[in-house]
Amino acid sequence: MNNFNNVPPSLFSLTAVAIGSILTDNSTPNEQNALGNWLMLIAQYLCTNAAIGQLQQSNSQTPGSFSEQGSSNGNDDSNDTIKMMQKMIEAMSKEIEELKKQA
Repeated sequence: MNNFNNVPPSLFSLTAVAIGSILTDNSTPNEQNALGNWLMLIAQYLCTNAAIGQLQQSNSQTPGSFSEQGSSNGNDDSNDTIKMMQKMIEAMSKEIEELKKQA
């Protein structure tokens, strides 16, 4: 993956255009949509993974960060994660309800 550093940005983007054009040949709009959504899922995974890696790296370099304050008990970390996920689920549920009201 280090080879990306040597590729000019315009060429990197142009290769995406060329690959996209090749992939659309001889495929229906439904097939293109399915493939496009699948590729976007891969892209989202890569972005999410990179973001978490950056967050963890920045936390480990920041004095007084969460990772340095970490508890001696792994259960506390697990409980914090569960609480955070519950809040995220609640927020998503509210958003879904708002979208239902608009439909």
